[in-house]
Amino acid sequence: MMKAPPERGFLLLSEVDMAKAKTAFVCSECGAEFSKWQGQCTECGAWNSLQEIRLSAAPKGGPGKGYAGVTESRLQRLDEIEAEAVTRLPSGLSELDRVLGGGIVPGEVALVGGDPGVGKSTLLLQTLLLLSRQLPALYVTGEESSQQVAMRARRMNQPLDSLHLLAETDVEAIIAQADRFRPKVMVVDSIQTLTLAGLSSAPGSVSQVRESAALLTRFAKQRDVAIFLVGHVTKSGEVAGPRVLEHIVDAVLFLEGDPDSRFRTLRALKNRFGAVNELGVFAMTEGGMKQVRNPSAIFLSRGEQTAPGSIVMVLWEGTRPLLVELQALVDASPFGAPRRITVGLEGNRLAMLLAVLHRHGGVQAGDQDVYLNVVGGVRVTETAADLAVLAAIVSSLRGRALPKDLIVFGEVGLAGEVRPVRSGQERIAEAAKHGFTRALVPSANAPRQPVAGMEVLPVASVQEALRVLDEL
Repeated sequence: MMKAPPERGFLLLSEVDMAKAKTAFVCSECGAEFSKWQGQCTECGAWNSLQEIRLSAAPKGGPGKGYAGVTESRLQRLDEIEAEAVTRLPSGLSELDRVLGGGIVPGEVALVGGDPGVGKSTLLLQTLLLLSRQLPALYVTGEESSQQVAMRARRMNQPLDSLHLLAETDVEAIIAQADRFRPKVMVVDSIQTLTLAGLSSAPGSVSQVRESAALLTRFAKQRDVAIFLVGHVTKSGEVAGPRVLEHIVDAVLFLEGDPDSRFRTLRALKNRFGAVNELGVFAMTEGGMKQVRNPSAIFLSRGEQTAPGSIVMVLWEGTRPLLVELQALVDASPFGAPRRITVGLEGNRLAMLLAVLHRHGGVQAGDQDVYLNVVGGVRVTETAADLAVLAAIVSSLRGRALPKDLIVFGEVGLAGEVRPVRSGQERIAEAAKHGFTRALVPSANAPRQPVAGMEVLPVASVQEALRVLDEL
């Protein structure tokens, strides 16, 4: 008697389902997809950045089709589109408006990144509390509970009856609720917690972050809703997720701050509606973020007696000058290879300036340990700090303090020349407002008209700058 074959209907169906499930490898840097794993991404050149994801059938018509609140676009001729002046919404925080380029633009999508605990959620919750007095605002939390958000909001001493809160991680549900409520400004905290039902990968994966951000951006453009997305950061300090995320959004803001300091700086790394590298300064308090109207004052808290190696330089951050103290320490190295350590400055720039100082200034510091620190946790990216770096190094090396009323700025070239920088007149005027009476500047930045109470010392080369410093 023949035995009946074992029932394999369920197993066969599962095997078919597993065969249909496809996998892909996505680059975490640029978002490029590949059918198999490889050590290097051929699109952006990153190594070991490919992550395996499991693909599933997307909704009919592709991702975003048929989702609530998202409609189809229509063709338009360019001459049919009315190009009106952008009407910005004041956020209630002038420092945030400065970084955004003058206010919030309807339909704008901004990505706000920063280290854990730096104050991203606090800043955006405070902004929505101020905005909700005048227009509909919605705060979407995917990390914290509603009670946690309410507890933080009560500490800010702001009216709570006009701000709406939604605790949700499903992007389709968020868009459906927002389409019914019709807010003017939304905050999504955070983009790494959102999920799309059509994707089987885990929250925070490359595909989930990319598709969620793309769908929210499409909703923002079609409904003229300004959306702030909170983004996590990696160990290297960059926004987590695919690099394409920064290309999707209109603005990328980064909130920075020293854990030992209560001051926070908000910087725009990308802004389609304003200037980049704008800087907003806040102070973290128990009642939320407090704006710092005069940031130069907090970075110039120097003692009565200045020490060798201390100098004040004038930076240009976006649309305003900023006075910052720079400290240098030069000491004999006990090691065979002297150390070059910088905080707030680029290390390669220091190595280049030391070579210029030796070749064109005759000052040998190659066998010394050199430490540079920008006071207040400010990160200096412009080359206008070159002359101040050389002045601080020479002051520390010779053990001679520079005058307390002196400010320095200027770019130094490899040939030993001191090059001009932009907005020299405004930098000198800002220093005069803070009581400085002498300025060591490039010759091309010397003002045509004398500045009241300011003695300008123009120099054209490193040798001339060292000679002027010796005479002070």
